[in-house]
Amino acid sequence: MRARDRLAATGADGGPDPAPRRPSGRTAVPGVWDLESLVAWKGPQLVRLARALLRDPHQAEDVVQDVLATCVRKWSRIQSVDDPSAYLNRMVVNAVTSLRRRAWRREWLSDPAELPEVHLDDSSSGHAERQRCLALLRRLPDRQRIALVLRLYEDMPDEEIADLLGCSTGTVRSNAHRGLATLRRLIAEEDPRA
Repeated sequence: MRARDRLAATGADGGPDPAPRRPSGRTAVPGVWDLESLVAWKGPQLVRLARALLRDPHQAEDVVQDVLATCVRKWSRIQSVDDPSAYLNRMVVNAVTSLRRRAWRREWLSDPAELPEVHLDDSSSGHAERQRCLALLRRLPDRQRIALVLRLYEDMPDEEIADLLGCSTGTVRSNAHRGLATLRRLIAEEDPRA
């Protein structure tokens, strides 16, 4: 190791340079603070988050790739935040939300006459019920839908959901509670006998 490299890798006291700290005093990223290292450290977690929210691995990877491309363009801003890990999580959640909105708009803007007519028989009742549940979930506000999907479909604890969404566990519980109440109301509107 050259002297210049040794000097760059040591702190003021001659020991190893500590992890960079932000004004809050929290460690920004374990040991390093450059885009390449952040992506290597955080990339797999971002893909897992996107997969949990989308349930389509190809779309999830596309979302993360778009987020990382945005990171390159906005690196100076990301470098200045207190917690870049949470910032990247939030970027993924926002990208997933935007993707779902675009898909929802395409769904509603498509001509119903172009859609094939579906005839259900007794053997497809389970599939029909799942499709009905998914359609009802799509009608929920984003925060409520994300909280319910992560809690019920992905079986994640509220604390982990709160970390992913960058909010408190109380907010997660509140969104899940409101989402369930909205689902009950929507089901009652569709079928008053329910």
